[in-house]
Parts: sequence; structure tokens; C-alpha cells
Amino acid sequence: MPTIDVELQGLVKRFGDVVAVDHIDLQIVQGEFLALLGPSGCGKTTTLRVVAGFEEPDGGQVLIGGESALGIPPHKRDVNTLFQQYALFPHMTVLDNVAYGLKQRKVAKSQRHAKAREGLALVRMEGLEHRRPAELSGGQQQRVALARALVMNPRVLLLDEPLSALDLKLRKEMQLELKRIQQDVGITFVIVTHDQEEAMALADRIAVMHAGRVELLDAPNVVYDHPATPFVAGFIGDMNHLEGTMGDDGGPIADCGGGVIVRIARTIGEAPAGGIGQRVRVGLRPEDLTARVRGDGEPATVVTTMLVGHEVQVLARLRNGAELLTVQHRATDPELAFVDHGDAIVLTWAPEAPALLGPADAAAGSPNHPPTATVST
Repeated sequence: MPTIDVELQGLVKRFGDVVAVDHIDLQIVQGEFLALLGPSGCGKTTTLRVVAGFEEPDGGQVLIGGESALGIPPHKRDVNTLFQQYALFPHMTVLDNVAYGLKQRKVAKSQRHAKAREGLALVRMEGLEHRRPAELSGGQQQRVALARALVMNPRVLLLDEPLSALDLKLRKEMQLELKRIQQDVGITFVIVTHDQEEAMALADRIAVMHAGRVELLDAPNVVYDHPATPFVAGFIGDMNHLEGTMGDDGGPIADCGGGVIVRIARTIGEAPAGGIGQRVRVGLRPEDLTARVRGDGEPATVVTTMLVGHEVQVLARLRNGAELLTVQHRATDPELAFVDHGDAIVLTWAPEAPALLGPADAAAGSPNHPPTATVST
């Protein structure tokens, strides 16, 4: 049996009439990298703050190392927290910043400085011990804050959107560093993020949160390929949405109007199978679509084309007026790089791609991921 570092049992947290965390049950396994992922207001940061001890729950239990943490202040819990704002002391050197927590524990100066140097080596900051925070870049300050947290050797390191203030290139670099460091030290990491790519890149498991609850907890590939609920399907990755009327042609289909017929391959989680004549919503991921300048497929008209590195993204309008986004390797059809607004193309998709997401009037995705295309007929 795996060792459980953190366990939440029926966790509830309210702010007035608002239920921020709604009866969450969650086990975090020793040595894993877990991501709490979701849109703003889903309860992920509040959950982290309850584990850290900065908020007391209104119901339920928090166990750290098998022991109740209720009523125990943050500094006495066997966890450490890395915030968005690194909160480095501007008047202290890098070395003293990293050693500060050890000093509070009354560790001898020589020993705490030795530990601090080990921590700086772990985050590849050797040789900068005597600089002040103002003399460091944002990425370097982030590494110092990480080293300061790690030298305390916590059971669990909690990370509250720690990379959000960094530019894109540096954020990608630090994602690799965080993953390397977590594997090197073997400490349980729990990160809060709204960035799906970040969660997919870092986590061993992702807890997708919505309205104060965990909608799905699983490995990144399962979360992406087999979303358990329509919300998860709409929130994780990009999703094209089509509305149509359920029918049957040797299997379930959605008649989306204008001659556009989509054969439904699968149903997402709780989405109802639907009956003949019911208005439904069908999802197609952009990477499951292929655009070509010529050939057989669904006729479409180019709205816009974007070249992003080795990929080409085409927004195309179907005969019924719905717009679908495609993302594919440029080598799939080199001529796509030269199509322009109004040009005719054809679209195809993998037979297993179309997924029934639910009734047409159900909320699609999330506020951060509105439908790419919706059409009523």
C-alpha cells in the first residue's frame, strides 16, 4: 500500500454564503507530483491554503502524515509553501534568505549555511550566494525561494501558481527544473495552476476542480483522452463544439444542419445518450481534425490561417456556418501554409473523435474555454 502524505476527508470551506470547497475527498501519495487544476474560483487555492494552515475548514478533516492538522498553525505543519510572490528579504543575501527558516529553528550558523549551499546547488544557483534579491532576475528569485522551501525538508511542498509571473520561455524552463528537482528530492509536490499545459507537463496526477469539487483525478493522459465529465472535456485542451439533432443511421448521429452530419463515436461521462430528435452538443478536438486543400471530406471555407512553429492552425467555416479550429503538422499538407481567407478546403476527422458532450443547452466548457463553434438549425 502506498503511503498517504495528505488526506482530505469531506473538506468544506465557506466564505459567507459562498461554498469555496464542497466536500472534497482526496488522497495525495508520498513522492507524487499532484496538480490542482481549474478555472478561477473553482476552489483550488483555497484547498491549498487549508492544507497549509492559512485557512481553517468549516467541515471535514485534514490529515498530514496520518495525523490531524486541524488547529495546528502553518509553521508547525510538516509542509512548506511557495507563493506567487517569492517574499524574499531584500536586505539579506541569497545565502541568508535560503538559510532563514533554519535560523528560526535555531540551527547553528555553519550548519545552516552548509544546508543553504546544498539547496542552492540543487536549484543551480551556485556562486550567487552573496547577491541581494534585487540583483537577481525573476527566474533566479524563484529558484532562491524554492531552495529556501526545500532546505526545510518538508513532507509536502505546496506551490501556489509559482511560475505565473515568469515570461513564457522562462516558465517552460522552470517547469523542467521543477520536475527534475521533485524527482531528485523525492518530496511530495502539490501545485495549484490554471494552466493546463503546465499541469500536464508537471503532474503525475491531475485533480480537475470545478465549483469547489474534484471532477476528475487521474493521470494526465487519462484526463485528456478520457474526460469523465462534460466540464472536464471542455476545460482540458481546446474543443470545437457543434450543435445538432440526434438521429440514427446504423448508429447515433448528430444532424448539424446544412448537410453536416457527424457520426457520434462516444459519450463523455455523465452526458445523456439522448433520444432521436433531441438537441445535443458534440465535441471535436482541433488536433483530431485534418484540413486539406483538396480531396474528399467536409467542404469548408478558410476564415484565417496561423503558422505556429511546425504547426498550422486553420479556422474554417462549414456549410452550416459553424467554425471549427484545426491544428496539424505543416507537413500534412504543405499547401495549407498558403491558403487565405475565403479559400475552399476540406475537413476530415478520425472516426473515434466526435464525442457527445450533452444537451445543446448545457454549459459548454468553462468561462476560460468558450465554445469554438456553435450553430443552431
